[in-house]
Amino acid sequence: MKLDLFYEIDVPRPWPGEHPYGQRKAEQEAYKEAFEQVRLGDELGFHTVWCVEHHFREGRSHMPTPEAVLGAFSQITENIRLGFGVTLAPFGFTHPARIAEKVATIDVLSGGRVEWGLGRSTPMEQLAFGVEGDTKAQLREAARIVAQMWRDEYFEYESESFSMPRRMVTPKPVQDPSPQGWIAATSLESSIIAGDHGMGLLSFAIMQPIKQMANLIYNYKQAAAKATDQLLDVVNNRAACYTLVHCVEDEAELDQNRAWESVWWWYKNIAEFTLEWELAHMPQERQDQLFPLLKRFADGDLDPKIFNDYDMIMLGTPDQIIPKMKKYADCGVDQLLCYKQFGFLPHESVMKSMQLLNKHVMPEISDYVPDPEHNEIMQEVKAEYEAAAAAG
Repeated sequence: MKLDLFYEIDVPRPWPGEHPYGQRKAEQEAYKEAFEQVRLGDELGFHTVWCVEHHFREGRSHMPTPEAVLGAFSQITENIRLGFGVTLAPFGFTHPARIAEKVATIDVLSGGRVEWGLGRSTPMEQLAFGVEGDTKAQLREAARIVAQMWRDEYFEYESESFSMPRRMVTPKPVQDPSPQGWIAATSLESSIIAGDHGMGLLSFAIMQPIKQMANLIYNYKQAAAKATDQLLDVVNNRAACYTLVHCVEDEAELDQNRAWESVWWWYKNIAEFTLEWELAHMPQERQDQLFPLLKRFADGDLDPKIFNDYDMIMLGTPDQIIPKMKKYADCGVDQLLCYKQFGFLPHESVMKSMQLLNKHVMPEISDYVPDPEHNEIMQEVKAEYEAAAAAG
């Protein structure tokens, strides 16, 4: 299992001074610190740095243009791969030619280090941009269009949902035939679809028990082994999962670094957002499952340490974190996206955390051979999958 870095550029309130000065100063400082962390991550051997595309996410994510950030990262790093996590693919967000251009440009600037993720976003962003129609179908069509733009010298296209006259789309990516593709997926259905399309799986552990994550990944990998409806010219069968990670030498440093306060801030923010914008658009079963937990956290009625106890996040010493990461590897996670810059964590503590991961955790993880056959969770997941398959 590889260790990656994951960035959204958290800028929590209170901001210093009056608006707009305080907001601008806080954002500039968060970006500056992220650049220093990524430069260190490249030196320490982290595999990929992923940057999101989020719009209008006050406090939680001030990164709407990952192509700009990744382009800058390409010039201050040498080895770390550069991940779009993700580009918003429905046509109302971005013209496919713009996606093809910006992803290929970063691939050129980095000498072929791009990983390309696609996503559909949430109703909050979709409504603001006027995104309409079947966004799943649009994502699939956009992926095929971008692949054709990279493949063909000249491109032209006509369908019910998208048309474009004959043009040469430039530049072409360094990676031939294309960068590896990924799809952001949080449900069982969308995870299976990602595998069926020959795309990598971008998921998370933060809001789900580890068995649920393992179930998504197992079903994804069964579908990926067949990839019957391939979207790109290259197949990617890797599963990546992101979670909050903060490593310390002594457990007492978690309080000193405001780590638990930062976890609480992160979960409360996402709980309020999900309740307001996403819950009504989820299947009823998922609503019933998530609502009690989200409501309790939004009301401040939940201890954030419970998520660490259940391995949904990873806070603690190397000796505490290593077993958790091995569980993720056993569950099929190929790349663990370490969300490092969250909440109120001091920049120096994030840098130290990365150094501890490099010194103590990476050697253990790189030498570890997953053993799902002797993993209780994976045996349960496998048995449930086989029973469901037998039942048709």
